[in-house]
Amino acid sequence: MAKLFIDSGLQISEIDRRIFGSFTEHMGRCIYGGIYEPGSPFADEDGFRLDVIELIRELGITIVRYPGGNFLSGYDWKDGVGDKSARPSRLDLAWHSLETNQFGLDEFMKWADTCGIEPMMAVNVGSAGLKEALELLEYTNVDAASKWAQYRVANGHRDPYGVSVWCLGNEMDGPWQLGHMDAKDYGKKAGDIARGMRQIDDSLELVICGSSSRSMPTFGSWEETVLDHAYELVDHISLHTYYEDHGDLQSFLACAVDLDHFINEVCDIADAVKAKHKSEKTITLSLDEWNVWRLSEFQALARPQTWEVAPKLIEDEYTVADALVVGNLLISILRRSDRVKMACLAQLVNVIAPIRTDPDKEAWRQTTFFPFAYTAKLARGTTLVTRIDCDSIQTTKFGEVNSIDAITTFDKETSQLAIFVINRSLSSSEALSIELSGFTIIDIVEQVTLTDTDLTKTNSYSNSQAVAPTLKKTATFSENIVTLTLPPASWQVISLSVRENK
Repeated sequence: MAKLFIDSGLQISEIDRRIFGSFTEHMGRCIYGGIYEPGSPFADEDGFRLDVIELIRELGITIVRYPGGNFLSGYDWKDGVGDKSARPSRLDLAWHSLETNQFGLDEFMKWADTCGIEPMMAVNVGSAGLKEALELLEYTNVDAASKWAQYRVANGHRDPYGVSVWCLGNEMDGPWQLGHMDAKDYGKKAGDIARGMRQIDDSLELVICGSSSRSMPTFGSWEETVLDHAYELVDHISLHTYYEDHGDLQSFLACAVDLDHFINEVCDIADAVKAKHKSEKTITLSLDEWNVWRLSEFQALARPQTWEVAPKLIEDEYTVADALVVGNLLISILRRSDRVKMACLAQLVNVIAPIRTDPDKEAWRQTTFFPFAYTAKLARGTTLVTRIDCDSIQTTKFGEVNSIDAITTFDKETSQLAIFVINRSLSSSEALSIELSGFTIIDIVEQVTLTDTDLTKTNSYSNSQAVAPTLKKTATFSENIVTLTLPPASWQVISLSVRENK
């Protein structure tokens, strides 16, 4: 029997609700035809799809990063403000598309307010720089009789937006990125931009670009160099990571171990720079792009010969297996809640997204929607150390890994404990015993299980409930021990009403 041991006195950290963020980029149908579709029977007077907004609220999204992404490095924010009839259409080189600029900064801010989410803005550090970043910040946040602040007022937005979180570019070590540069040049440029932005508002939270992924040859040395140039000027460093099933399903189900290593390594690098600079500041992490995807299928497609508005791009149909991995990645994020303070599931609608739309059809939930929504709903308060005693499974890519992964959260205000657990084994069910120390169990409030005998099953508009979690309470408890069974390849969350023992 596998065992979990949870002690009320072994706390990791308070959970920053911004780890339940997402990402909207001018890519494919994420914006146009996704969150914004004037004329749709589901849209309001601003063109915002209300069916999408309803699902975003159900998903539990807290913060959204905008406007990119690779799109960012060729984007002039000034094209997307002011009179819509005068806004120019531009070539988007990142995604070989035609950008109409009918949705821009002001529309995003109104949409974010309508959704009740916090905006996370990004500044172009590729084809633009310090001047453009300061003008954007002035337009967005400043209340003064100054040029760009007054331009915002003239566009009908008297009050500043008060955006707190700003990303300094996107994946600048990637050769695919417009304005791609080495770590030294980016560190200097990002530092200059950060310094200028802080002269306008020193309370901003600034995110400096980490390497584009852990697999990049620049990873590690990039983080060290850019932080060396800008350590005292920024607050967070970004991580981007995506996972794909390349035909080895058992390794795919275990890929969260890669994220565990990635997070720990970036923390170690940041702390080494902290020690070098004899700083009292601790850099935290913004995992502002993460998901599963089918990148290899997208890369195999021929480059389009025409420039289209909002073409379909990477509209992956997610499987049960994909949903299990997303649930496990969220466990990894929660486990390092002491350092991961923001995380953005990339992206929000249509493009590698938990929400899908089509014209004249109501939006529906992909399989990955469910573990995210339930984790955002139930993971509140503080994370607790969760010791795991279980068998291991063999994977081709990651060697031996625990068959079970888990994390626990405790919400002191509601006296509810939530235990998130995944069985990664494709073949073996597991009897699980959860032993609590410092808590007395009052009742099992909720138990959510996601699994299927067919791990390739997906949802679609015509069959939107083909994959859905079951809410049956199969766990039992006696005193301070919960017992349950984990089916093969399954994700569960068990919510308990508890009393803390004094």
